[in-house]
Amino acid sequence: MVVSNDDEKRKYSRVGFTTAINVHLEGDGKKIDLEGSSKDLSLKGIFVSTDHTFSSGTQCLIKVCLTGGIDKIELMIKGIVVRKSENGMGIEFNSMDVETYSHLKNIVYYNSIDE
Repeated sequence: MVVSNDDEKRKYSRVGFTTAINVHLEGDGKKIDLEGSSKDLSLKGIFVSTDHTFSSGTQCLIKVCLTGGIDKIELMIKGIVVRKSENGMGIEFNSMDVETYSHLKNIVYYNSIDE
């Protein structure tokens, strides 16, 4: 199911996608790890539902844990926090490897097929 609508000015369609997410921050001599779950996902970013958030502009490393298959798959993506709310934070993807992009593209495609 596609979550985006025509009123939003997005270049990429979002899809509803829930899975475990770990967000890692290293900076100023500190290492912080947050756990949460995804709410929605696009090829360019993710919304992470979590009680703790980072400030907008914070660089981070996102680990998306894919379950349901035989093998455990973890996608590692570098990103930046672009917005936060009381329910979590929106993270825009900066870089990822080709295999991660391929997995991400398949997730978005298969979750966007209209019923």
